[in-house]
Amino acid sequence: MQTQDPPGTVGPLDTIVRAMAGSHGLDISRYEEAFLRAAISRRMEASGVATLAAYGEHLEQSAPEAGRLFRSLRIDHSEFFRNPLTFAVLEKLILPGLVAGKGQCGSGEVRVWSAGCASGQEAWSLAMLLEDMAGPVPYRIFATDLADPDAARAGFYHAGELGNVRLRHLTKYFSEQDDSFSIVPRLRDRVDFSAYDLLDSSSASPAASIYGGFDLILCCNVLFYYRPEARQRILDKLSRALSPGGYFVTGEAEKAMVAGQKTFRAVLQPAAIFQTKNVSP
Repeated sequence: MQTQDPPGTVGPLDTIVRAMAGSHGLDISRYEEAFLRAAISRRMEASGVATLAAYGEHLEQSAPEAGRLFRSLRIDHSEFFRNPLTFAVLEKLILPGLVAGKGQCGSGEVRVWSAGCASGQEAWSLAMLLEDMAGPVPYRIFATDLADPDAARAGFYHAGELGNVRLRHLTKYFSEQDDSFSIVPRLRDRVDFSAYDLLDSSSASPAASIYGGFDLILCCNVLFYYRPEARQRILDKLSRALSPGGYFVTGEAEKAMVAGQKTFRAVLQPAAIFQTKNVSP
């Protein structure tokens, strides 16, 4: 199966990118090349097509196949409390500090953006921790994904997906229904799920958040799927959406991508947690 173009040429991969944009209005140019090639290779095999050139021709004629390729690029894997170190630092240091700060001010809410929320476990994990500690301090979590996160909003998970959930959280924040577990209403009231394109140049944050001003943004295991220029645009947007002194969390494999940014400083090594640099260490 041919999935490589000769160096320095405008090859079939470029034809596929143009076909997706021109024939179907779908932009796949943002994705990192190795990730994109792997997805195309899987779709070529499923379609019984042997070469990139032939697959490009197939795409131009087939809207259903274009949709299948585009959906295959969606990053939908997630877990509850996925990175233990990150969530330990959030639980013991970052979130208590944010809650205490809002409490001292006597007004305002803790505002969190889970960017690239996939199937919702990250947002619900944060909601459990904040519900444990917030008390009278309100909080709001805005969870977004490129496609409408319907499954995340539904909040239903099978028992096998709850491996990292503590027993006290399981009994407090889930209700069991047949062979699945459902997020309880009081957490649902705190999390807003919506579709949002991080590369949308016409907006600075999800519409439901109104003005941004986030105390904490998580964008984990998303950045490395994008080309460097697209990745930088995302990081610039997210840094602008943070309140002064706000925190930014990324995936373990993406720490180096954020560490080189002028707007962030590492909070506690080796955790992938950063803070805007306009505050004293």
